Amino acid sequence: MTNKDRWIFEVKQCLLLAVPLASAQLAQSATGFVDTVMMGWLGSQTIASGGLGAAMFTFLLLISTGIVSAVSPLAAQAHGSGNPEQVGKIVRQGLGVCLLLGIPIVVVLWNGGTLLLLLGQNAAIAALAQTYLRAIAPGFIAGLGFAVLKSFLSAVSQPQLIIITVVLGTLINITANYIFMFGKLGLPALGLAGIGWASTLSLWSMFIALAIYTYNQRQFTIYRIFHTSFSDTFTQENRRIFWQIFHVGLPIGGLVAVEAGLFTVVTFILGQLGTIPLAAHQIALQTASLSFQLAVGISLATTVRVGQLAGEQDLAGVRVAGYAGISLGALSMAIAGIIFWLIPKSVVALYLDINNPINEDVVNLAVKLLVVAAIFQIVDGVQVTAVGALRGLKDTRVPMLIGIFAYWVIGLSTGYGLGILLNYGAIGFWWGLAIGLASAAIVLTWRFSALQFTVDK
Repeated sequence: MTNKDRWIFEVKQCLLLAVPLASAQLAQSATGFVDTVMMGWLGSQTIASGGLGAAMFTFLLLISTGIVSAVSPLAAQAHGSGNPEQVGKIVRQGLGVCLLLGIPIVVVLWNGGTLLLLLGQNAAIAALAQTYLRAIAPGFIAGLGFAVLKSFLSAVSQPQLIIITVVLGTLINITANYIFMFGKLGLPALGLAGIGWASTLSLWSMFIALAIYTYNQRQFTIYRIFHTSFSDTFTQENRRIFWQIFHVGLPIGGLVAVEAGLFTVVTFILGQLGTIPLAAHQIALQTASLSFQLAVGISLATTVRVGQLAGEQDLAGVRVAGYAGISLGALSMAIAGIIFWLIPKSVVALYLDINNPINEDVVNLAVKLLVVAAIFQIVDGVQVTAVGALRGLKDTRVPMLIGIFAYWVIGLSTGYGLGILLNYGAIGFWWGLAIGLASAAIVLTWRFSALQFTVDK
């Protein structure tokens, strides 16, 4: 196979994985958007309380999902080396990690109202948020279990059911929101708690659907995921795999926390600058976050392909798969960037009435932020897919350190200097974020190249 043919082949393989994974990411993002809209139907205090509770739940789920996502590169390498028994052991231990992480976090969420009070939140808002958190807490473990099974199906190049499951889960969530919120079909009206219970129902539905599919499909019987005795769980080999998941996964969760924490801090700072910069920032950030899910899907696919080829000891293939993923990540985000650059006002019109004079200042600032986001998108696509390529090689600790330095030292300090010290406000902060992400993109891509050179030698 010529180098050109290999590139074409790897781009196709990456897209076959990335399309269903990116679609699933977009569908999950749409669920959060719909939940927020439906909270608004119940009033301003409800959306404030629900938003607070949802932020806590989502933050903890993202970090925990990052940890258990270590199943993806580990299982992909085992699959690439032709060791289905090892794949099954990895997935089983991943489900064990779900319980270890999930049980204490469910307890934290159950007492989330108390935690919010300790963080200085209004008592009425904290009390209402607790009703939501107690309803959605039982779904946390199911969310982690779904992430493990999703990682398994991706690792063995069978991701097609993932998008079907997520779409059905999203439809269940929206329907159940309406029924539980307003007390339809003879049920009591649960208000904000109803949205939480709808999410729990959706999360368990998606997990159970993937579990039944994995259990019943003959092609997956060789992995024996659900065929093990209690005593087998504690063998030395399984204990080693259990801790390997943490070894690889903790830095992934740490990087998620670092990146999410950066955007949270910037949001709080801009909130101190006034309503206009905060509103414009939220519009630009929500839009950029939605398009970012495309790059996340490509990143997940890149992790799998690099991991599979590393398991096959195909070092040349690892290089091509990594760079193909990074190139596709940049291309997908460049397309989104072009849209932001050419028609920013049309994008803002999805959120606000741009013809209303009351919104003029927010619209004008949001348009300027979307122009910055056009550049922001490209480097963000490169850095997230470079991280995906490195995860395929089980290299997660150094990328986390790179992220801390690039996001917080370079990105936040540059943004603060431009936004506060030089008085460029929200625009300055967004240029700071773009510079931080560009730094991460350059160093992470170099890191992948350097690791390959070391292995090739």
